[in-house]
Amino acid sequence: MTGRDDRGAGSDYHVPVLYHEALDGLAIRPEGVYVDCTFGGGGHSRGILERLGPSGRLYAFDQDSDARQNLPDDVRIVFLPHNFRHLSRMLRLHHVQQVDGILADLGVSSHQFDQPERGFSTRYTGDLDMRMDQRQTLTAFDIVNTYSEQQLHKLFEQYGEVTNAKTLARTIVSVRRQMPLKTIPNFKAALSSVVKGNPNKYFAQVFQALRIEVNDELGALKELLQQMPALLLPGGRAAIITFHSLEDRIVKNFFKRGSFEDEDGLLDPYGQSKANPLLKVITRKPITPGEKELKLNPRARSAKLRVAEHV
Repeated sequence: MTGRDDRGAGSDYHVPVLYHEALDGLAIRPEGVYVDCTFGGGGHSRGILERLGPSGRLYAFDQDSDARQNLPDDVRIVFLPHNFRHLSRMLRLHHVQQVDGILADLGVSSHQFDQPERGFSTRYTGDLDMRMDQRQTLTAFDIVNTYSEQQLHKLFEQYGEVTNAKTLARTIVSVRRQMPLKTIPNFKAALSSVVKGNPNKYFAQVFQALRIEVNDELGALKELLQQMPALLLPGGRAAIITFHSLEDRIVKNFFKRGSFEDEDGLLDPYGQSKANPLLKVITRKPITPGEKELKLNPRARSAKLRVAEHV
């Protein structure tokens, strides 16, 4: 999620991971039109602007209003304060039908993690919030205090890969009958008896599951990917950076097969693949950060970059 620390304004907000690899993957044309779906601290966007000529254009999306403070003073960039699931519609409003490249650096920015009141980090004492777009109403507090035991079990198992998801869900439902689970410390203390293994890792998985549900991250990613083939010009590229296996599997399957299903669900009665890839895969294996980047930015450890091209 973070990688270099020399990108100027916004570098404290979020350091871009796989910076050079992502920009190289886009194969930027100086006169092209590009989209940064996750503007954040603006690190990747500044890199794109450096490679664009005077007639190039960049459309930067970010649903978090805090990101706007990092906008460079550059007439070639247009900031769109929306979730990237609205990519096609928002571009059409700006009279853009197709683009030369689309970049998405998924997950939570360092800025979001490091703001206690946002509730993303297990280290702080804020409320259970976790909204990337603070205009929306659903929070982690709502999920923890209103979802059924079955719903909680499913989301912790699927989105957090929590080993004892069923026990965790049952405990949450039991505890909340006595008191609302409102703050991060009170939530962690109430669940201390069911923690398996390393508490930091355990709660990181629990928080990941809640964050994905609050922001519908996987739903938004699928909608983004489905829009890409029609949006990209011939030869246009998509570069996606993921931070956990759920995201990476979705991107890998779509790039390879034009579907979100694993191979088993895409075989005809004769065992032949029914896949209809809409993009050409450029990265046979995902690109991961090198030792130098990991030393500068340990948060980048789980990052994977995949690139595909519209042919």
